[in-house]
Amino acid sequence: LFLAVCAIGIGGTFQYGYNVSIINAPTQHIHKFLNETWTSRYHKELNPDLLTFLWSVIASVFSLGGLCGALIGGSMAIRLGRKGALLMNNIIAILASILMGISFPTGLFELLIAGRFLIGINSGIGICVQPLYIGEVAPKHLRGGLAMGTSIFLTGGILTGQIIGLRELLGGEKYWPLLLSSSCFPAFAQLLFLPWFPESPRYLLIDRGDELSCAKALKRFHGSSEYRREMEDIQRECFALDGEKPKKPWQLFTDRGVRWQLITVIVMTMGQQLSGINAIYFYATYIFEQAGISAEKIPYVTLGTGACECLTALSCGLLIDYVGRRYLIIGGYLLMTLWCTVLTFSLTYQ
Repeated sequence: LFLAVCAIGIGGTFQYGYNVSIINAPTQHIHKFLNETWTSRYHKELNPDLLTFLWSVIASVFSLGGLCGALIGGSMAIRLGRKGALLMNNIIAILASILMGISFPTGLFELLIAGRFLIGINSGIGICVQPLYIGEVAPKHLRGGLAMGTSIFLTGGILTGQIIGLRELLGGEKYWPLLLSSSCFPAFAQLLFLPWFPESPRYLLIDRGDELSCAKALKRFHGSSEYRREMEDIQRECFALDGEKPKKPWQLFTDRGVRWQLITVIVMTMGQQLSGINAIYFYATYIFEQAGISAEKIPYVTLGTGACECLTALSCGLLIDYVGRRYLIIGGYLLMTLWCTVLTFSLTYQ
């Protein structure tokens, strides 16, 4: 079960976190590449405002791709299965890596934009399907701890991306195309290891009606003596659904039965995303330069943000079944509120 979670995570939320952080390290090198490409193509210098705009597109088109990926992730998980969707998703990551890798030798910055958009789609699908798979293979008493694997791999990906992006590794001027195309390695790792594990038992029984394969999968994940209880739970759920088809995201807004659950999910997710954490990773170079930190030291300072988030995810994974979800959520949002207030006053009166 633990190995399955690792195989799922390496090409899922690890990929998301990795691609959020690696774009910051080569900021100056990409600026230089954009300037040189524009000059050779149009025989004039690139306007500083247009340079900032192009860089912002390269950095943030990842999020637009993520939105598209999240919207199609649910349908892929139903049509291809959880495992099948994750395996197919790696093809998108490999294609994105190729486009970003060849952008510099071909002199086409448009390939960077296309590659970032595709890797965003990959990350959106991964962050949608991975929690689904983990939640469906985990036994009830481990579900909370294993569900934290999503956050642990995400923050682990951020920290790994920051380390790989150091000047001593792939953050140098010569190697930044390799840094951006290195996201193919988690994809290859998942293609190598995930096929050894069964499909989600819930998907096998409820969506495909394959009771024998479901029992085999549960035996693999839970052991031959413990699988019957989980099997009975899935069968009860199957009878309760009684042939009801999965809902599309937009259909949920018209279903009064899940209205409060939907509002809760939206509010919590908005709070997490609007905390500005992704903007910090995308634009860390700008932020720390304005704070007066020298350009040589910035990559090492950003490691602190990644390490802090990774340690928090690990500690939450250990505490979630003892402290409970509600207290951790409230505590996290109180800390976010406090530090957003401190940052606002610091920026205002600096």
